[in-house]
Amino acid sequence: MTTHRLGVRLGFAFLAAMFVAQGAIAQQSDAPQKPGKMIHAGDVLSGELGVMKVRDAKNRGKRVATYQITSEPRRLPPPSGLCNLETGPETFQLIPTNDAQAAQLKSLSGKAISVKVDEVACAKDAGEMSEAIVTKWSVVAK
Repeated sequence: MTTHRLGVRLGFAFLAAMFVAQGAIAQQSDAPQKPGKMIHAGDVLSGELGVMKVRDAKNRGKRVATYQITSEPRRLPPPSGLCNLETGPETFQLIPTNDAQAAQLKSLSGKAISVKVDEVACAKDAGEMSEAIVTKWSVVAK
C-alpha cells in the first residue's frame, strides 16, 4: 500500500517538474516587446469580437453582455498612455450607447471586425473586464 502511494507521489512530482520546465523555456524565448503604435481618434482597431455575460451592479445584478475586441498592443494618447502596461492594452471593451449598437455587436460576436475609435481610455472601474474602454465607436464595413 505504501508503494502505491509512493508511485503516485513520484508521478505527480514528475508532471509538476515537466510543467515548470516548459514554463521556464517559454519565458526564456520571449523577447522584450516594444510598445504598440499610438491610437488616435478616427483610427481603426481590428480584431476578434468576444462577448461575456457579467452581472451589472447598477441593474440589481442583472446579467448583461459585455463586448471586447482583442487586437495588437496599442498605446493610448496622453494622459492614459500605456495603461500601466509595458506594451499598451491588447483588449478593448466596447461600450454600446444604444440598443442598435448592442444588436449590431450581438450579431458580430465571435467574428473578426474593424471598429473606428472616437474615444478611448484606460480601464479604471472594478467592473470593467478589459485593459482599455472604447466609449465612442462605429463598426467599419470590410
